[in-house]
Amino acid sequence: MKLHEYEAKNIFKKYGIPVPESFLVYKEDDLNRIEIEKDVVLKAQVLVGGRGKAGGILFASNKEEFIKKAEELFNKEIKGEKVEKILVEEKLPIEKEYYVSIIIDRDAKKPLIIFSTEGGVDIEEVASKEPEKIIKYHIDVKKPFLPYIARWIVKEAKVPSNEIGKVADIIYKLYKIFKELDATMVEINPLVITKDGNAYAADAVIHLDDDAAFRHNYEIFEEYKNKEKLPFAYVELDGDVAIIGNGAGLTLASMDVINNLGRKPACFLDIGGGADTETVKLALRKVLENKNVKGIFINILGGITRCDEVAKGIVEVLKEHPNIKFAVRMMGTNEEIGRKILEEHGIPYETSMEEAGRKLIESLS
Repeated sequence: MKLHEYEAKNIFKKYGIPVPESFLVYKEDDLNRIEIEKDVVLKAQVLVGGRGKAGGILFASNKEEFIKKAEELFNKEIKGEKVEKILVEEKLPIEKEYYVSIIIDRDAKKPLIIFSTEGGVDIEEVASKEPEKIIKYHIDVKKPFLPYIARWIVKEAKVPSNEIGKVADIIYKLYKIFKELDATMVEINPLVITKDGNAYAADAVIHLDDDAAFRHNYEIFEEYKNKEKLPFAYVELDGDVAIIGNGAGLTLASMDVINNLGRKPACFLDIGGGADTETVKLALRKVLENKNVKGIFINILGGITRCDEVAKGIVEVLKEHPNIKFAVRMMGTNEEIGRKILEEHGIPYETSMEEAGRKLIESLS
């Protein structure tokens, strides 16, 4: 579960991590009632990466500029996501930018702290061009993470002595958030030092493990618990080809086919065993919510799942989206009935997963 920046910063404040002064503006708010007395940054609250490069962060120094820039953001889509909320922050007098994140290193089976003196840019770029500027530290979860460890990390990065305490304190508190909230990722990029020597989290990213929601009473988890549960496994990705299969292995194999053909999956969606027509319709409509989706790869190997039920769902939803590119590979229980339903509606299908994937990619070229 990904949090918006303003939600993450609210958590930061509770844990004592300094953040800029800010307020939230909603699309339906009357912008004329808002007074701007200093330089501000307007940040679109969308759950996508690369927001700044996509024009999701703008600046204003007076009320007239603020209204103009806010209206501009509210009329935008950032990587396919509409802007419904804007975080308005004071513009900090930044002297220096650092990077810090904590993730799960699945190979080492430990949390990993990543710290760099090069903040404000893609960490992957720093890793490839200047790897010596990145410090990595694996945390032993069986032992307490003490403040001196955070100070050691910062010292190893050759941070000036007058900044070590402030930066290390933020890293220490960031790990408390990571551990206590069952996060899978926390990130500050950039962690800034201002001209008056103070340290702030100028940005905030938190991803929470939604499987741990049952043991938390935080408001954000309560909102998640109250959401309607989907009857399938769905993970949104950053590609443009939606993948729908039945069974995790088959769905992953379908993703590999699309990757090998030079396109990136837009999602992993496993409808599971025994999915009926309504589940298939819900799955298709779910992937079509993602405005980045240009094509859909449907790969069904029917056992408990009946091909005729799947075909009915495909037919109904594709009537609503006649221009979407798609490919269907369908085999198994009631296969002939399912194929007949598709044929009656002019929907092509394949028996080969690779051939279905190839035809879809060709249609997208």
